[in-house]
Amino acid sequence: MRIFDISQEIFGCEVYPGDPVPKKEELCRMEAGDLYNLTAFRMCAHNGTHIDAPFHFFKEGKTVEKLPPESFIGQCFVAELQGDISAEMAAAVLAKAAKADREAAKRILVKGDAVVSAEAAQIFAAAGVLLLGGESQSVGPAEAPMAVHKILLGAEVVLLEGVRLAEVPEGVYFLNAAPLNLAGADGAPCRAFLIAFEE
Repeated sequence: MRIFDISQEIFGCEVYPGDPVPKKEELCRMEAGDLYNLTAFRMCAHNGTHIDAPFHFFKEGKTVEKLPPESFIGQCFVAELQGDISAEMAAAVLAKAAKADREAAKRILVKGDAVVSAEAAQIFAAAGVLLLGGESQSVGPAEAPMAVHKILLGAEVVLLEGVRLAEVPEGVYFLNAAPLNLAGADGAPCRAFLIAFEE
């Protein structure tokens, strides 16, 4: 078994333009004479490696604690792509994933400098994908991410953003990207792992 940690470290993570940067506060430190170490922190729910819940763009959408665990835990397929993902590319990824493992086709992670187009988002949504993730801090185009988010989140596709896949070959893995249980929240950070069961 091989485990890939595909998460960013929180205090040095990427931050979407305009979002607050995570901040750490050392409340107690043994080297300063305290009896123990104690840390507090403040961050945006969308810093670093995180999931987006439908509530992020829909007033009546599901919040983090209402998302089913199978959305972010289960077999997944890592697909290596570059550039704008077209509808044809999305369909090809789904076909390749389904051929490798039908369950893995429900959770797709995109490795590479790739952007999900609105047309591709419609293909993923129509296919009943539970989760779609990528390496950037937003699955849609940086200059106009809302349309892609609305298509996917409107179909209750959970988005996993800011993963790190450079060391992960394309293929089937077991994904655990369970978010923090933040009731009423539109997103949440997570420690995401991919597990390869070697034969």
